[in-house]
Amino acid sequence: MIRTRFAPSPTGYLHIGGARTALFSWAYARRHGGKFILRIEDTDLERSTAQSTQAILDGMAWLGLDYDEGPFYQMQRLSRYQEVAEQLLRSGNAYHCYASKEELDAMREQQRAAGLKPRYDGRWRDSKQAPPDGVKPVVRLKNPLDGAVTFRDLVKGEITVANSELDDLVLLRADGVPTYNFGVMIDDLDMNITHVIRGDDHVNNTPRQINILKALGAPLPQYAHVPMILGSDGERLSKRHGAVSVVQYRDDGYLPEALVNYLARLGWSHGDEEIFSREQLVEWFDLASINCSPAKFNPEKLQWLNQQYLKTADDARLAKLVMPFLETDGCNVDVGPDLPKVTNLLKERVSTVAELADAAVYFYRFLEPAEELKTQHFTVEAKPALVDLMERLAIIEWDSHAIQDTIKAAATAHGMKMPKVAMPLRVMVTGEAQTPSINAVLELLGREETLKRMHERLGCFPA
Repeated sequence: MIRTRFAPSPTGYLHIGGARTALFSWAYARRHGGKFILRIEDTDLERSTAQSTQAILDGMAWLGLDYDEGPFYQMQRLSRYQEVAEQLLRSGNAYHCYASKEELDAMREQQRAAGLKPRYDGRWRDSKQAPPDGVKPVVRLKNPLDGAVTFRDLVKGEITVANSELDDLVLLRADGVPTYNFGVMIDDLDMNITHVIRGDDHVNNTPRQINILKALGAPLPQYAHVPMILGSDGERLSKRHGAVSVVQYRDDGYLPEALVNYLARLGWSHGDEEIFSREQLVEWFDLASINCSPAKFNPEKLQWLNQQYLKTADDARLAKLVMPFLETDGCNVDVGPDLPKVTNLLKERVSTVAELADAAVYFYRFLEPAEELKTQHFTVEAKPALVDLMERLAIIEWDSHAIQDTIKAAATAHGMKMPKVAMPLRVMVTGEAQTPSINAVLELLGREETLKRMHERLGCFPA
């Protein structure tokens, strides 16, 4: 059975790159009827926080990336790492190193001065000298001195690294906490991970992890290293490119299915398909279609995609998403038109739920028109037609078609074109110059509120 995993470090929020890695791992497991495991790599004691862990869990839950096992926490598995380190020490594949930080810093400075690549020189590898008193050693892997590590990456193809390029990496720190390469490899082994799908910033770690597995006589998983995500300027993705926390996209009014769709297309494709469901992603996803080149993050493309999903989203669902935005903006949604009907009217005109809420405010709270709108539309010529229109609106059947016919009739009666009446009416009632068709707006707003607002605004017209 295929088993994949997502193994974030809880040192910050779940960002775009991490979310895409999780999505690819999740989709591959689901595509093949396998298992998707969540593991929290919390061995960075200085930077790991419970808040970051929760942000990761919240982000995955919002995206719908459900996991079958976990979350597992590395700091709860310290005894297991120590057990394996002892096993490697007994087999002669690892050794204790007593070199101090000062010694290692001096060693690296000497190597740099000599034009060499800084690396551990193996001084304790086969040392016969007595361990210094009071020094807690680290455990280092006895990396092969010759030969090479070759593996077939499922995205990048065959990769070979000479063992001479690798030094004797630290497996277990003096405090008993594993290094990244040791902890992740033992976890993958214990959890029977068959496919390691991760960012290509880990490619250099893979030969080291393979040598640890070989030293244990353990089976190797298959590796797929996904190219990184760049900003539109070709630089590494950062906050200035709009790469914020996944939950920030939720808070800014994006739909999770839109972000999942967008993340899937960041470096992976299925023909020319741009918009597809989660179910289609699972059906189509394969590692062979991952692009070998870095993907470019495009906030405008994400916004466009979100707009397409908003257009077809369920109105009742959108109403629930819009409500907190409106309440924050001082609106009482209990006093006013049915919110799902409002979202239905407005959703094709916006790109995010936040924009949808902004567009809906005038239904629940009167907006004072800008002075330039008053000057432009509240004119002496328009006032008689609008007074006449108020009288007509008071007695008609209240539906969109009747409202439109009535506006047209009032304009005709005063020798005016319909926009010359409809635009002042729109500004009087909504405070805005751009809305959906004014007859549809008035139908939802209701007769009483419409006439009330018109009456209040007539005082703004010149005498």
